[in-house]
Amino acid sequence: MPVCKGVREVSTFECRGGGQITVDNGIAYIGHMSAPSGTSIVDVRDPARPKMIAALEVPAGIHSHKVQVKNGIMIVNHEIVGGSSAQSEGLQGGLVIYDVSNPSVPKTISHWKCDGTGVHRFTFDGRYAYISPEIAGYHGNIVMVLDLLDPTRPTEVGRWWMPGQWTGGGENPTWTGRQHRCHHAIRHDDRLYVSYWHGGGVILDCSDLSKLTQVSAFNWSPPFPWPRHSLVPVPFLINGRRYLVVADEDVDRLDPEMAPELAAFIWIVDATDETRPIPVATFQVEGIHGKRNPDMTGCHQPVEVIRGTEIPVAWFSHGLRFFDISNPMAPRETAHYIPDTLAGAKRVSSNDVFQDDRGLVYLIDRLGGLSIVERT
Repeated sequence: MPVCKGVREVSTFECRGGGQITVDNGIAYIGHMSAPSGTSIVDVRDPARPKMIAALEVPAGIHSHKVQVKNGIMIVNHEIVGGSSAQSEGLQGGLVIYDVSNPSVPKTISHWKCDGTGVHRFTFDGRYAYISPEIAGYHGNIVMVLDLLDPTRPTEVGRWWMPGQWTGGGENPTWTGRQHRCHHAIRHDDRLYVSYWHGGGVILDCSDLSKLTQVSAFNWSPPFPWPRHSLVPVPFLINGRRYLVVADEDVDRLDPEMAPELAAFIWIVDATDETRPIPVATFQVEGIHGKRNPDMTGCHQPVEVIRGTEIPVAWFSHGLRFFDISNPMAPRETAHYIPDTLAGAKRVSSNDVFQDDRGLVYLIDRLGGLSIVERT
């Protein structure tokens, strides 16, 4: 039985493990973690009776775990897994753009291709896609803006990279491996809020998309061991001040022995003076701190469109957590939901969450299964 506090389970839907879920006009789009499953399209207009209406597959070696939909256009990522062997088979990463004006019959419009492993995560506002591709001449994923005014011909309009990434231009990274790379960017007004993995967080001025410029940056890794997964802007003032919800992901520690008694958590950052973002509070699920936990115990991903001071978050092995930031200096949990564990699994792995216009919350598990819930 699911564990519920302040939450009612509306329905569950059996499916392959998912990396992202988004809902548009009563249709849910699920990006899956592994081939052959690519994207599932599910009718949730009656949330008590979800119904699969279309499914897209991808070849082995392609990871298509992210999906965004606006104005009848669906974009999915293609990211190569399996290293050089997958690339030698002719696979290429990037984005695939579909017409989903009839969501039960998705039609391919175009395929935007790039070098390296492809695109990891992105956001889409109906015209511009803010993506994290690997591009020849750069070390790790960078920030790029694509214009999809003509979806048959996606066009780059701007890019930004952390100094040290442009190896083709003579720059040299000061870090090891791929620690500093763009995870993804979220736009609000004329700013991009960019998570840069172990490179921290970056705020970019995007008032001119062809000339993205840095406003500020911050990083706490080290001393904290985890990477930045999401910088989510709160789209309204709280007590006259501007805030960000910053999620660290509970994977890829800088060092396994760095803070072993901690698991990743949420930060509340005061960005009223955006040139000097200041962390003012943290939120962690009760009972996690103070003991060694396996990876994917702590935080993963909050909703990316914040609708109020109560925010749903996918918290890996602790399911769905709602926390309230009406007092940003003292965030507190208000409700939670832990779905049933998938048969054969030791624990849940809540990976992504979406809240629709009806207030319903959609939680996708990394291993398998969709839950639709509502606050009581």
